Amino acid sequence: MTTPLENNKKYFIRASLYMGAYIAVNVAAITGAFDGLKPPGTWALSLVVAAPVIGHIASFLVWMRDSDEFVRTLTAKRFIVATGVMLAIASVWGFMELYAKATHVSAAMVYPLLWASFAAVSPFIRTSH
Repeated sequence: MTTPLENNKKYFIRASLYMGAYIAVNVAAITGAFDGLKPPGTWALSLVVAAPVIGHIASFLVWMRDSDEFVRTLTAKRFIVATGVMLAIASVWGFMELYAKATHVSAAMVYPLLWASFAAVSPFIRTSH
């Protein structure tokens, strides 16, 4: 079993690599590197951009698995509440798009919203029960 410090270090490295790849591909896309792409290249690009997100989730779950019982339980509780907050916000905004003609927001923004929700709820969830 790894120590908490080793576990955190491994997670930091994994998360940094995945988010670095995510940022690099998105910056390239924003600056026009893929503007001439046509299907199936556009489909492949979409999967390439999504891959680091999936990798980050996997690395987060590995970090949780390798954490002690208290940290694992506390983190799971925070993640569940954050997911509920994210789903509520996404649903409200989706209905506002449908019925109130609110500006469309891409579903790709759900992932950053999850982590923003996680950051917002974490200070208020301090016990594992």
